Amino acid sequence: MHEVSGAWRRAARGAGLLADDGTATPTIFAEMSALAARTGAINLGQGFPDSDGPAAVLEAARDAIAAGFNQYPPGRGEPDLLAAIAEHQANRYGIRLDADREILVTAGATEALAAAILALVDGADDEIVVFEPFYDAYSALIALSGARLVPVPLRWPHFQPDLDELRAAVSDRTRLILVNDPHNPTGTVFADDVKREIVRLAHEHDALILTDEVYEHLVFDGPHEPIATLPGAFERTLTVSSAGKTFSVTGWKVGWISGPAEFVQAVLAVKQFLTYVSAGPFQPAVAAGLRLPESVFRGIRDTLRAGRDTIGAGLVEAGFDVAVPAGSYFTVADAAALGAVDAATFCRELPHRAGVVAIPLTAFATDEGRSRYRTLVRFAACKRPEVLSEASRRLAAAF
Repeated sequence: MHEVSGAWRRAARGAGLLADDGTATPTIFAEMSALAARTGAINLGQGFPDSDGPAAVLEAARDAIAAGFNQYPPGRGEPDLLAAIAEHQANRYGIRLDADREILVTAGATEALAAAILALVDGADDEIVVFEPFYDAYSALIALSGARLVPVPLRWPHFQPDLDELRAAVSDRTRLILVNDPHNPTGTVFADDVKREIVRLAHEHDALILTDEVYEHLVFDGPHEPIATLPGAFERTLTVSSAGKTFSVTGWKVGWISGPAEFVQAVLAVKQFLTYVSAGPFQPAVAAGLRLPESVFRGIRDTLRAGRDTIGAGLVEAGFDVAVPAGSYFTVADAAALGAVDAATFCRELPHRAGVVAIPLTAFATDEGRSRYRTLVRFAACKRPEVLSEASRRLAAAF
């Protein structure tokens, strides 16, 4: 068989998906979802909801299809969605954006992150600081860009970075500080002093901040506070978000990136040669979603908070130690008290033992950092109440 060379190897290796024989291996999400299907286990591994989002958003998509929004949308995005994003940022956070120059619609948040990293990294000497554990796409995209990933560890149970370790990680070689707040996979919300230090370090070392805020509407206690709102932050910050997590439409893949016009233009220069455009009829629907009344967003948040509490209580009853998340879809638990010594092995056995699928936190870490998370497991709470209750019952019965 002919050996295929190319940049794909960097991406696969960066994500920990290159086997010793040089072949690509499946992601842990694909493996665990397949295991759930084979065993009939409840899938609390991958972070996708099992129910549809607000009816008004779904109806707006049907209306858009009927109205003919089925061809290429404009390259920067449908004007109404650009306007809705600008309104959203202004009304919620006081961030004033030029909808024509400072916002770009993308094929989900992942494309926004990919286009930004590929656009702004200038070579192998550049470094990107990332908080570990991290969404697995980050390491793959950084490797693909040729930059070097510099991790800052988040430690159990609070998952806040040590500021001295953060300072040590950022240097004059740092091109980007990549922030995910609220954070996947830990569910943490970064403290104010952490965010202020990120901004200070970005100024000190002339770095840019790339912030992934897809869980912005899923902060459980108090409002979300974007880094871009901090003094001196907007001028060097690109903010990414999307509709999928908020409105339970992860398959639509409608995201956006916003910030100073010159940075957004640089991202557009790359993005236009990735997907060009996407999701024509879903863009007007997302615009409608962003304009829904606050009561809808409060209901979405309250539903996820209730799911967090249900699965958290079930995990405690089963004997796990639980880190209560401040936001996002996810709850992290320590299985050490149940005899686990390796999270990946524990998760592969869990569907057979308890009929529940989860994800090992080691899947979100570098090779060097995995030992910090060796017994930690992530559970997704973005499922129907009855599903979470049944998962809790199974876990309690199994241990």
